[in-house]
Amino acid sequence: MGDTGRHKWFSFHHHRSASATSMPQHNSPGETPTEFLCPITGFLMSDPVVVASGQTFERISVQVCRNLGFAPKLHDGTQPDLSTVIPNLAMKSTILSWCDRNKMEHPRPPDYAYVEGVVRTRMDSIPPGTGHRIAKSEILPPVAENSNSNSDYESVMGAIRSRSRTSISSSTSLPLHQTRPVNHSTRIQNSFSTSDYSSFPPMSPEEEEIYNKLTSVDTIDHEQGLIQLRKTTRSNESMRISLCTDRILSLLRSLIVSRYNIVQTNAAASIVNLSLEKPNKLKIVRSGFVPLLIDVLKSGSTEAQEHVIGALFSLAVEEENKMVIGVLGAVEPLLHALRSSESERARQDAALALYHLSLIPNNRIRLVKAGAVPMLLSMIRSGESASRIVLLLCNLAACSEGKGAMLDGNAVSILVGKLRESGGGESDAAARENCVGALLTLSIGNMRFRGLASEAGAEEILMEIVESESGSGRLKEKAAKILQALRGGGNDFGEGAEAREWNRMLEASGLSRSQFQQGGQKGGFAYSSQF
Repeated sequence: MGDTGRHKWFSFHHHRSASATSMPQHNSPGETPTEFLCPITGFLMSDPVVVASGQTFERISVQVCRNLGFAPKLHDGTQPDLSTVIPNLAMKSTILSWCDRNKMEHPRPPDYAYVEGVVRTRMDSIPPGTGHRIAKSEILPPVAENSNSNSDYESVMGAIRSRSRTSISSSTSLPLHQTRPVNHSTRIQNSFSTSDYSSFPPMSPEEEEIYNKLTSVDTIDHEQGLIQLRKTTRSNESMRISLCTDRILSLLRSLIVSRYNIVQTNAAASIVNLSLEKPNKLKIVRSGFVPLLIDVLKSGSTEAQEHVIGALFSLAVEEENKMVIGVLGAVEPLLHALRSSESERARQDAALALYHLSLIPNNRIRLVKAGAVPMLLSMIRSGESASRIVLLLCNLAACSEGKGAMLDGNAVSILVGKLRESGGGESDAAARENCVGALLTLSIGNMRFRGLASEAGAEEILMEIVESESGSGRLKEKAAKILQALRGGGNDFGEGAEAREWNRMLEASGLSRSQFQQGGQKGGFAYSSQF
């Protein structure tokens, strides 16, 4: 029966695929490649994802199977592991290129209700205990049928979640660019009416009061519940811990993308407050918030965007979050906020969020590829947030791609010019030390730096710093190291010498390897604002 069931499953969907794709394929010179079709729906995939066992499916097909606790057997007899997913960007690009070559419309996500109906039909045809169903203990809580399953990033979070089966399922978010109106209150209520929280700890009186308001059918209650959550977590550390529960976070995932500005803003501010406590930072990221925060940062209300930037800054302080936030695409919108936000506070938080993200090598490369270096150098010329911008450039200079981009972008001349302009204020002193730190990092093992520094007249200003009676000892030591590199100093800039000089100079600069690997606790910044 199992084999017959499998043949029925795929013959049905291959038939559906032929009929479903025939209309948009009038101009196709050949059949659709099999690898472009979702094994569950048979449709051309619009958002392919790779599951833990290596197969590629349409994202919404995986979500439906997970929500229903079902793991279908494939045509080769294997049963996929749907516990984690990551976007298959290469497959998506190939499908879109194939569509363009064949003058076809790009595929659209299948309807959730249709996919659910197909999966339920298959489930009904298989007796319990045949190995097709996921154990009850492994079933993830259901997601509302109108949930946003098409986010470009949402399911990446599965790859970093633990295998704990008490974690909440994918976000039940309301798309910001929705074509059909949805009753926001009804959606909130429906998405949790069937959820099983029986295994969760009992609610405290404070949580229960907030929870009841957030699950109300009245948007006014949502506003009041979020305002209460925001006020409660503004300064009370213990309440931040106790209210950062799976129930509250699940509701916030829906509310943070609300079409009502006041709801969205208060939800974002509540996330900032909750994220201030170290135990909550990883939990919030693993609950799937980063894609939603990025969506709000791209197209939310101005005030909500400011809170979201603060939340990303706070979450990026946690070492384990840095890679995830970068992978999920926060770098480019944060760069845009740094350059274009009208709020000084938002620009500062964006710079500090990027600083913490750039403490790991992969995110430095992402920043360089996103065009961060010329943008940051341009901002230094105009005098915008010079201290924090130069601090970020120090991190970028630590990778070969960043160092090359900075040398190509005339960074040496710009930084030396900034040193000449700096005055005696506290902010100027910080900018001055960061400029010297960036020059020190650029100087390590780089013959090209000598010529550029000589042209910019760096030696003169560095001598002034070394001989000055003012300035910190660390600043003078950095300047002395650069002068030593400019004058040769016994450094032949060979590979072995470069490695030795790198270790020696990084230690002197304060930009140690441990700083890059451990989240920049030395000389770094921590987010501490409450909203």
